Amino acid sequence: MSPFFSQSPWPCLAATAVLGGMLLYRSKSPGQLWSQALCLAGLWGGACLFNVSLLCSLLLLSLSCFFLYMCSSDQEFLPVDQKAVLVTGADSGFGHALAKHLDKLGFTVFAGVLDAKGSGAEELRKTCSERLLVLQMDVTKIEQIKDAHSKVMEKTQDKGLWAVVNNAGIIHFPIDGELIPMTSYRKCMAVNFLGAVEVTKVFLPLLRKSKGRLVNVSSMGAKVPIQLIAAYCSTKAALTMFSSIIRQELCKWGVKVVTIQPGGFKTNLTGTPDTWNKMEKEILEHLSQETHDDYGQEYIYAQKNFLQIMKDKSFSDITPVIGDIQHAISARNPSSFYFPGRLTYLWICFISYLPTSLVDYILQKCFAPKHMPRALMTSR
Repeated sequence: MSPFFSQSPWPCLAATAVLGGMLLYRSKSPGQLWSQALCLAGLWGGACLFNVSLLCSLLLLSLSCFFLYMCSSDQEFLPVDQKAVLVTGADSGFGHALAKHLDKLGFTVFAGVLDAKGSGAEELRKTCSERLLVLQMDVTKIEQIKDAHSKVMEKTQDKGLWAVVNNAGIIHFPIDGELIPMTSYRKCMAVNFLGAVEVTKVFLPLLRKSKGRLVNVSSMGAKVPIQLIAAYCSTKAALTMFSSIIRQELCKWGVKVVTIQPGGFKTNLTGTPDTWNKMEKEILEHLSQETHDDYGQEYIYAQKNFLQIMKDKSFSDITPVIGDIQHAISARNPSSFYFPGRLTYLWICFISYLPTSLVDYILQKCFAPKHMPRALMTSR
């Protein structure tokens, strides 16, 4: 037996456990644990695989753990001190829960909502403190964004705005990209990407003054090509790239830009049955006769099952997402990316490093629709 496997694994493992434990203890953010644990496991496996000497393996693991320790997000939190935070899409879901959470922590919260008279806005007014202000803010309407900007400046005055959380987002009826109406592509782009860019451009002067935070809520779908939601994934990918570029551009101003890429969580993003019926009708109205004949109405109707699949594979506890966004806002040195949700980071690594043919095969098994288009069924 190799002397490496008979002697050196134990001190190497001890060194990994000690340094890795320090690293994971320091990393309280749920979105970072998986990535750092995987890195440590990979380093240990690599040392064993190459059968290097005891000294070299210890040196490799020690230096790598130290590097990860230094580069991991700082767990020192800045004082709240009623810092002001703007959250878009606060009617429901992540934005609604985040607005409540930040209010409880003592932040001054500006909750941008699509409908200031809706149930979500009313609940925020009833359950939150006077520090929270509900703002009518459709991110596709520049007039409402500018009006919200004026109200934020009026209330914050010399205190300034510390953070903007671009959370507003929509999804479309799950169907093949060929069948998604161009109106759905444009609407997803308007809300998920252009709306976030518009809000960013209007509020950035305030963030530059405070040297604050810009937090963009993207999606795992920005990296993982999930069938039937091409418009949603494409617009989230655009938002992720925008965030990465502007992160570099704003570092000279002291503004930190963070991207949140959650996995599947149960929110109101998927809409109501009435909403889906309207979208389904719109799809049928925009199809050419040839495309309609090839796919068939049965195929389109059957895609509603995808909604149930999404719900079944999603997590009801959105605490990891809220915790990561809070960390991005409050930590002295936040990470650039957060991946809340079980296996989210693993999926992204899987997509990034495995051969495309293998990725496509597994994604087909996991997400491909069970029903076949009419033309393919009759040709068999």
